[in-house]
Amino acid sequence: MSAPLLLTFNPGSSTVKIGLFSVAGDRATRIGQGSIDFRHAPLSLHLVEGDTIRDIALKAVVSENLHDVLDETLNWFATHFSLTDLVSVGHRVVHGGDRFAGPVAVTDETLVGILELVPLAPLHQSQSVRLIRAIRHLRPDLAQSASFDTAFHRTQTDLVRRFALPRRFFDSGVKRYGFHGLSYRFIAGTLMRRFPLLAAGNVIAAHLGSGASLCALNAGASRDTSMGFSTLDGIPMATRCGALDAGVVLYLLEQQGLSAGEIEKVLYEQSGLLGVSGISADSRELAASTRPEAQEALELFAFRIAGEAARLATTLGGLDCLVFTAGIGEHQPGVRAAVCERLAWIGVELDSEANAANAGVISSASSRVTVLVVATDEEQVIADETISILHSEGATA
Repeated sequence: MSAPLLLTFNPGSSTVKIGLFSVAGDRATRIGQGSIDFRHAPLSLHLVEGDTIRDIALKAVVSENLHDVLDETLNWFATHFSLTDLVSVGHRVVHGGDRFAGPVAVTDETLVGILELVPLAPLHQSQSVRLIRAIRHLRPDLAQSASFDTAFHRTQTDLVRRFALPRRFFDSGVKRYGFHGLSYRFIAGTLMRRFPLLAAGNVIAAHLGSGASLCALNAGASRDTSMGFSTLDGIPMATRCGALDAGVVLYLLEQQGLSAGEIEKVLYEQSGLLGVSGISADSRELAASTRPEAQEALELFAFRIAGEAARLATTLGGLDCLVFTAGIGEHQPGVRAAVCERLAWIGVELDSEANAANAGVISSASSRVTVLVVATDEEQVIADETISILHSEGATA
């Protein structure tokens, strides 16, 4: 008898990563993965099965409901795997608000709750809703679950989560939520297994990808993070601005005459590395460029990361370990070096050869702070949480 399978969907604002896992008891083992970038036409499915990598052209086009895209994608997976053994689908959902403190089964009621949070993360949350509805349409027999990026940060105190606004706003949900929680949960678990003494202390994890944030961890729990009410806050990102004086938004609205929609587009899609450089949102392209605007964008990126790390170290009351993760954090030594150079005053010292090789430990023997490079795996967390929902009472399709 073949093992049960589960799928995971990890959507970005314009992409989706897909994981296929074999289930044995409480353990999920990845057996395949794919990704689709909705910005490219025609669409293609980047499919990985072991050492085999394929890019498959898709005939479907992006529509509001994604039915055709997912139908064709599932059919391609079915040519390599027995999807008749598929028992559940797990989704990364960016925003859980104060309602969702952990993974949940997707029911009519929980889907309404997820929908109500779309205004707090319009680009990401709506993608999750489209995927959930598409699976319901194509495979109504399948149980679905939702894993929330915000849930990991529920261990933060109200003091950390509060803005200096009238209290009624906090009470109505205007507060710091934090994101990339699935990534930080994976990093915390990995540190507990591989570096238990470090994990028990003060750790700052830097999730540096197209979206980017930092998280302060103590004993594996989130104590503070750079992202706040929305995924715009904190450090600059590929196309997002990071922390911004609210007066700038008022100025763009009242003096520049931009509409709320136009401002949203500027802040989410035209800022960050792309906006500062005027060249690209890809830090690899900027690193290869000789133009001063490209170098300034990378310098600003590193400057803000180091500044935020220093703030988070204040929250923790010290720093024992700095972890780099996600695409940029795991693969770009130049960014890591620029950040660590600005943190030398708190005892961060790199081993240049280890850093250049993307080694697991990249700090020097004399560094007072251990610096690690740890690959994250959000899909594994989604899969593990999906299994927990399957095994809990009341998990429904």
